[in-house]
Amino acid sequence: MQQHLRSNPRSNPRTGDGTRAALYALCVGFFMIGLDATVVNVAIPAVRTSLHAGLDAMVWVNSAYALCYAVPLLLTGRLGDRFGPKRVFLAGLAGFTAASLACALAPTAGVLIAARAVQGLAAALIAPQAMAVIVHMFPAERRGRPLGVWSAVGALSMAAGPLVGGLAVATLGWRGIFLVNLPIGAAGWVAARRLVPDHRPAVRHRFDPLGIALSATGLFALVFAVQSGAHYDWGQVAGPVSITRLLVLAVVCLAAFVLWQHRNPREPLLPLRLFRDRDFTAASTAGAAMGCAMGGLFLPLMVYFQDTLGCTALQAGAATVPMFALSSLCARWAGRRADTVSPRLLAAAGFATTAAGLAALLLLLHPGVSLWTLLPPLLVCGIGIGGISAPLAGIATRSLRPGLTGAASGVFTTTRQLGGALGSAATGLILQSHPGGTTTTATQAALVFPVAALLAGLACCAAVRARPVAARA
Repeated sequence: MQQHLRSNPRSNPRTGDGTRAALYALCVGFFMIGLDATVVNVAIPAVRTSLHAGLDAMVWVNSAYALCYAVPLLLTGRLGDRFGPKRVFLAGLAGFTAASLACALAPTAGVLIAARAVQGLAAALIAPQAMAVIVHMFPAERRGRPLGVWSAVGALSMAAGPLVGGLAVATLGWRGIFLVNLPIGAAGWVAARRLVPDHRPAVRHRFDPLGIALSATGLFALVFAVQSGAHYDWGQVAGPVSITRLLVLAVVCLAAFVLWQHRNPREPLLPLRLFRDRDFTAASTAGAAMGCAMGGLFLPLMVYFQDTLGCTALQAGAATVPMFALSSLCARWAGRRADTVSPRLLAAAGFATTAAGLAALLLLLHPGVSLWTLLPPLLVCGIGIGGISAPLAGIATRSLRPGLTGAASGVFTTTRQLGGALGSAATGLILQSHPGGTTTTATQAALVFPVAALLAGLACCAAVRARPVAARA
C-alpha cells in the first residue's frame, strides 16, 4: 500500500534556517543514544565496586542495552510509518531520558540492567525515525548534506563516549554518566517538539502480529547467541537452552518470518518489495559489512592497548578520539559532496581507505609499539569511515516511496546493529582461539576479519546502479 504523508503546518519549517534547526534537534537525540552505547565502558570498574556486582552482571549492563536496541528496530521503524516519525521520536526521547534517571538511581546491578534494557528499547524508537524524518524533509538531490550531518553526529558521539565517561566518573561518580542525559534529553525533546515537522500518515497502516512475533523471537535469539556465545563458551546457557539451539531457533524463526512476509495478504511488517530496489539492497548489505568492521575492530584493539601495551581504559579510549573526530569532519564533507558526486564512488572510496588504514595498522602492531606510531593509520581509518555512512544512507533512500521510509530506516539500522554484533563475536572468537589471546599475533589474526568485511562492503558498492542521485525508481 502506498502511503501519502501530510504535514502539520504549525511544525513544518519553511525556511532553510528552520530546516537546519529541525535537523540539529534530531541530532541531539541521535547523539545521546550513540554516546550511551560507549560511555559506560569507562565506568564499569566503578559501577562494579559501588554495586558489589560480579563481572557477569557488568557484561549485561552493556549487553542489555545492545540487545534491546537491535531486536525491535524492524517494528519501531514501521511504527513511524503508522503514527508518524515525529511522534515516535518524541516518545523514544522521553523514554530514554526517564530510563537514564532510573540508571542513575539504580540501587543494585539488577535494577541497572533493567533500566539499561529500557534505554535500549527507547533508543530503538529514536534511531529509525531520525533517518525517516530526514528523508521526508529533504528531496533526494539535496539529502546528502543533512545525511552528512547525521553521520558526523554518530561519529562524534563515539569519540565523546570515553571522554565524557572519564570526566563524569572523575567529577560526579559513575552515576554522572547517566545524569548528563537528563538536561540533554529534556532540551532535545523541547527542540524536537517545536522544530521537527510533523509528517503524519494519511493512510492508516495495519500491524502484523505474527510478523512481529517471528522477527522479535528470531532476532533476539540471533543477537543473544552471537553477542553472548563467547561468554557461555558456545555451550549451555541455562537448562536445555544452549547457544546452538538458540541459533537454530533464530534460523527457523527468521525463515518463517520471510515466508510469512511474502505470503501476508494484508500489510507485512517488512515489505519485501524494498529488496527489489538493487540500490537499497546493496546499501543495506554494505551497511552490515560496515557494522561488522566497526564491531570487529574495537574489541581486539582495546584489549591490545590495555593488556599488551599497558594503557589504562581511559588512555585506550582516548587513543581513538582523533580518529572519530576526523571521521566526523569527513562525514560532513562526504554528505555535501554526495549531492554533486556519485555516492557510489564516495562510499567505495571510504571502504577502500578504511581497509588500507586498517591493513597498515595491522602491519605496525608489535609489543613495544607506541600509540603515536599507530595514530597515522588510525587517522586514515577515520577518513575512510567518515566517507561511508552518509553516501550509503543516500543510496538506500533515494528511490523510496514515502510509505516505506520507516520500514527502510528500520532495515538499514538493523543491518548495522546485527553486523556490529557479528563482528564483535567473530573477533572475540578469533582471540579466544589463540593461546594467550592478547598477543600481537592473536590481535593481527582478529583484525583480518574487519579488513575482510570492509572489502565485502567495497564489493557491494559495485552493485549500486550508476545514476544521478535525483533519479527515482
